[in-house]
Amino acid sequence: MTAQNRSRAGIAFGLGAYLLWGAIPLYFKALARVAPTAIVAHRVLWSLGLLAALLTIGRRWPAFGAALRQPRIVAMFIATSFLISANWLTYVWAIVHAHVLAASVGYYLNPLVNVLFGVLLLKERLSRLRAVAVIVAAVGVTVLAVGAASSLWISLALAVSFSLYGLLRKITPVGSLEGLSLETLLLAPLAMAWLAWLERHGSPSLGIDTTTDLLLALSGVATATPLLMFNAAAKRLTYSALGFIQYVSPTIQLLLAVFLFDESVKPAQWICLGLIWIALLLFAADGMRNSRAAAREQAAAGL
Repeated sequence: MTAQNRSRAGIAFGLGAYLLWGAIPLYFKALARVAPTAIVAHRVLWSLGLLAALLTIGRRWPAFGAALRQPRIVAMFIATSFLISANWLTYVWAIVHAHVLAASVGYYLNPLVNVLFGVLLLKERLSRLRAVAVIVAAVGVTVLAVGAASSLWISLALAVSFSLYGLLRKITPVGSLEGLSLETLLLAPLAMAWLAWLERHGSPSLGIDTTTDLLLALSGVATATPLLMFNAAAKRLTYSALGFIQYVSPTIQLLLAVFLFDESVKPAQWICLGLIWIALLLFAADGMRNSRAAAREQAAAGL
């Protein structure tokens, strides 16, 4: 696969993942009668069955077993398992408790954190225009911290946990399916223990009604599909580029929060979002400029 095709595939996977994540508040709103911790536990357990089927269909069990036999890989995935479960729990809690807007702001901040990690830890270089974009976005974060501090913890927890998760997954030499399967396997005992504890203490998650049971059963598909697409995108794109594609997801969440869930927007949140969108436009303009320059170089090389 050429670099250009690899990049296009990465963009397609990334857009697919973020479109699905953007719409997922509708799914969790329908599960509002279930405790957030129980929803996360069900996401893990139902995902495990789906991923086992995918490993079988794709004949990927040998690769999964090879990863499982490497202590360094397992240690890395213990860390990613903790990060993704913390991200899920924070996100589901925010949706169920009518903080969809704060969640969307968190995922607006996530690309900024991605860019910083890409530069500081992966030694990715930023052009002058992209550096200006980062500064503009950072000003937006500062405004948010001053004017909307009560919900800032949700936004920061989501941004940092998912950025760290994506970073570790990017640098770990394991395929998307094998990696997600390993994370899910590591979390499964905790999920089963927690659901059993809830059951013993009179808080069952199944049996509330048929619709709720069906939605919980489908939580594996809703969880695994975008994550597999995200991890595939992370292997094909630079970390900073992947981060800015993510704006698709919080934009959908923002629209849902304002127009469907009737959440109020504070002035600081509007200012922050405006500055982040300016940063996005700057980043996109720089990307277009680089693409045109690369196309001219390829055309000249072919003469």
